[in-house]
Amino acid sequence: MHRNGQAAKQGDRLLKMRGKLDRGPVEFKSHIVQQEGEVMAAATRDVISVPPTQSIISAVATMTDCGFRRLPVTDAGTKKLLGIVTSGDVISFMGGGDKYRLVTVRHNGNLCAAVNESVRTIMTAKPQTLPRDAHIVDALRIIVGKKIGGLPIVENDGTLAGILTERDVLRMLAAERSPLSVEEAMSSSLRVTAPDSPIAEVTKDMTRFRFRRLPVVSDDVLFGIITATDIMRYLGSREVFSRLGTGHIAEVMQLPVRTLMAGSLYTTSPETPVNEAAREMLTRNIGALPVIENSRLVGLVTEFDLVRAFSEE
Repeated sequence: MHRNGQAAKQGDRLLKMRGKLDRGPVEFKSHIVQQEGEVMAAATRDVISVPPTQSIISAVATMTDCGFRRLPVTDAGTKKLLGIVTSGDVISFMGGGDKYRLVTVRHNGNLCAAVNESVRTIMTAKPQTLPRDAHIVDALRIIVGKKIGGLPIVENDGTLAGILTERDVLRMLAAERSPLSVEEAMSSSLRVTAPDSPIAEVTKDMTRFRFRRLPVVSDDVLFGIITATDIMRYLGSREVFSRLGTGHIAEVMQLPVRTLMAGSLYTTSPETPVNEAAREMLTRNIGALPVIENSRLVGLVTEFDLVRAFSEE
């Protein structure tokens, strides 16, 4: 309890710090040279999708196995896009938001029953899309303006043609040299959590503040970082079921978040050039780097932060 309270105080303090990248609207046309159909050149064309009747647990397992943060949902016959399920939808379902009602109300807290519902019950219907002849500036307006990390690309008849993610855009933009440092691009208004915070508390914070990741801090020291993908993997790998006794979701969502943190912790410094930070993220296939100065956490730079920074140059 003491550590959770301490982390909340650290989070409140960090939240009062001004962000580095509040520069008003971005005039994309002055920065990006448009080419017809260029989104398809950067996008993934061979897209894995699932039908709306597929179970939640099966769809989440696909996302986990493939390392996806989002999965299009298409009609099994026509392949027309019906929706998309994201790691955010899964976090909401597991206790973060309104989709948790599927577990608590319809199934009285029984997780095993809830995960066998069809994926249409938690997907985001009618998601934001791009036509195949869209320009990169069109994608940037949506990614930066609406903070959407991935955009399905559809044909005129609504069938799925590909998907463009902020990582795809970052890979393309990072080829251009930028004079900016990480300090100029990073988010310094952070919310943090503690290693012993229950998973349920973290999912609520992620959903409420629309975060995909939270630094985990203990005694003013960065312990690690917990991501929506880490929590989704808990369900998709079926590890969650090995911890179920009564079958009620509450017993597996009270575990400390440190039990789900995976992988090595990579960090950067405020003076690091944004090009170097982008290469690090792309090479290591990670979505964010905590920013450390004098052994203290001073910010977090994400794929979104870098996409916005490069698009302003």
